Amino acid sequence: MKTTRLLAIGLLVLIQSAFAADRSRLPNIVIIFCDDMGYADVGCFGAKGYTTPHLDRMAAQGVRFTNFHVAQAVCSASRAGLLTGC
Repeated sequence: MKTTRLLAIGLLVLIQSAFAADRSRLPNIVIIFCDDMGYADVGCFGAKGYTTPHLDRMAAQGVRFTNFHVAQAVCSASRAGLLTGC
């Protein structure tokens, strides 16, 4: 009985330490999901005729991914796939 109690207390301490870990190291991920947006429609990818300064700043401060696949070719199904992971 004493061993079970010590094991339970140890498990609770382990769980608490996992939740108390430094959360500032977790990544912030922003996915900008736009309908009918081409590759060169953003300034950091070579847009001509207009500027996108806020998107350009986010791209300069973070990581740019140049390839993205969606679940379907229409917006409603691809957004549902992004939200559910299916």
